[in-house]
Amino acid sequence: MPEFTRPRHWIDGEWVASTGSEMRDLINPTTEEVLGAIPMGTAQDVDLAVRAAARAFETWSVTTPAERAALIARFAEGMERRGPELAEVITAEVGAPVSISLPHQVGFPLNVLKSHVPILESFEFTDRIANSLILKEPVGVVGAISPWNFPIQLVMAKLAPALAAGCTVVLKPSEYTPLTAFILAEILEEAGLPAGVFNIVTGDGPTVGEAISRHPLVNMVSMTGSTRAGRQVFAAASETIKRMHLELGGKSASVILDGADFEKAVRITIDQAFFNSGQACLAWSRMLVPAHRQDEAADIAKDQAESYVVGDPTDAATNLGPQQNLACYDRVQDYISAAQASNAQLVTGGLGHPEGLDRGYFVKPTVFRDVRPDDRIAQEEVFGPVMAMLPYRDEDDAAAIANNSSFGLHGAVWAEDDATAVEFAKRVRTGRMDINGAPLNLVSPFGGYKQSGFGRELGVYGFEAYLEVKSLQLSGDTEGLKTGIRVKEAQG
Repeated sequence: MPEFTRPRHWIDGEWVASTGSEMRDLINPTTEEVLGAIPMGTAQDVDLAVRAAARAFETWSVTTPAERAALIARFAEGMERRGPELAEVITAEVGAPVSISLPHQVGFPLNVLKSHVPILESFEFTDRIANSLILKEPVGVVGAISPWNFPIQLVMAKLAPALAAGCTVVLKPSEYTPLTAFILAEILEEAGLPAGVFNIVTGDGPTVGEAISRHPLVNMVSMTGSTRAGRQVFAAASETIKRMHLELGGKSASVILDGADFEKAVRITIDQAFFNSGQACLAWSRMLVPAHRQDEAADIAKDQAESYVVGDPTDAATNLGPQQNLACYDRVQDYISAAQASNAQLVTGGLGHPEGLDRGYFVKPTVFRDVRPDDRIAQEEVFGPVMAMLPYRDEDDAAAIANNSSFGLHGAVWAEDDATAVEFAKRVRTGRMDINGAPLNLVSPFGGYKQSGFGRELGVYGFEAYLEVKSLQLSGDTEGLKTGIRVKEAQG
């Protein structure tokens, strides 16, 4: 893997030197060695990027859906062609094993991108309500702020619908994992995206993220990250009353009812919770099981957790890589220590590095049982391969425990049939629930309740978030209908 140093931002179709002088080293979480470096941007850099995006919006916003769909198709072709390179970078900067970097870390966002072609082909940008003509127009300049754990997927969930809607974008990728964003810029340039439609400013949240959120020419901020960071972005953006989308933390419950396929449910819950080394806001990090079957569940969970191969993510046999950075490793260790000091019982794993892995930010796959609903490990987002198993008395108790959280992002229900699981899922205050291990759907809406944020990403619901609705009151139905037809034809 060559050293990656990107000394410039991507602004108005050019690589532009930062107005600041500070550079930040990028650390490989597997080797703890320096991968490269990026500039730590300034508010002045953000201003240059936002003004470029505002200028580009004047022409990009009036392109037709067909033109934007063609651009997105070319973008997808380029991304697919450079997929192996993107995956290699993801493995280096995130620590994602090669077994998931190409099919998931690259494959998921590629499919999200491709899904916007049929959306544009079928979406109605006009509507009629009596004598009113309803227009759906791009919201404007979008400030996108993304985290480090899924650096392409969580960019694409913002970038694809924004471009499809006719918006322009200023992206702040995570300062820990920014490298794939630069490759996306190269692919978009090759695909023919006009200058200024997509811009990148690297740096930290308090400087670059806040400057994007406060900038008066930014019309919408879409941010994925921690609830703490979401509060800061929300406060900054509120000064200019921007449209906001926040996809924040989670402490999702996988509820296994007594009639479920118990072995399947426990094993898949462990796998989902440990995916990407547990570094996922949608992780099912709480497993709720009937109290009288907790011994059985703990035995299955122990076997599944101990089946993981932890190690070098470039090895095809590895399925659990490191935490992305030292602070994340220390945070996970702190939660394990707190759980061990509580009444929870350690089933497997625990403190320290896995045997033979003294270098890198590796964590032992860990399971606790007899976790109480108010324990820290049951209430706070650990963001590592740590499972909290909570026993419940009956279904009412299970629903109460599932809802005993300030978060409400994701979850699962396992039952003897889908109808039973669906009825239970209706009782849980969360934005998405998987029923009996249903497959991932990348075009269904994703987002949370409570402190998991607001707004939805993916599919048509996510696309519509980047559109403003304008109502034109027409003086006559006949003329209004003709106007509506003309507008519809002009847009597609």
